[in-house]
Amino acid sequence: MRALLDTSTFLWAVGQRTRLSETGRAILDDDQNELYFSAVSAWEIAVKHAKGQLDLLEDPATFVHARINALALQPLAITVEHAIRAGALPALHRDPFDRMLIAQSQIEALPIITSDGRIARYDVETIW
Repeated sequence: MRALLDTSTFLWAVGQRTRLSETGRAILDDDQNELYFSAVSAWEIAVKHAKGQLDLLEDPATFVHARINALALQPLAITVEHAIRAGALPALHRDPFDRMLIAQSQIEALPIITSDGRIARYDVETIW
């Protein structure tokens, strides 16, 4: 299975695994799965850390890279196509980070592992 982690799922996977659903934990624990971490989640983590909304034990760059490696995630860059799609999405969800994840999910045909029910209002497959 291929899937994209949303930012909360990533953070819970590395620090609060009990907050993940059983399905989410099973997917993360299966080495056969190809799991992706979006550059937009790295950006969101850095922004929230800079605003004092997210405490980390180390700087965001060290934190993100170490956890991507620990979870064996595939980095997913933001492309021009992703940006255009995110901007064209209907205004069902106003969070720009989540809108980018939705666009990436649609273009890359990746379900999103998320607990955010607002994401499911778009034409994307969500897993929780």
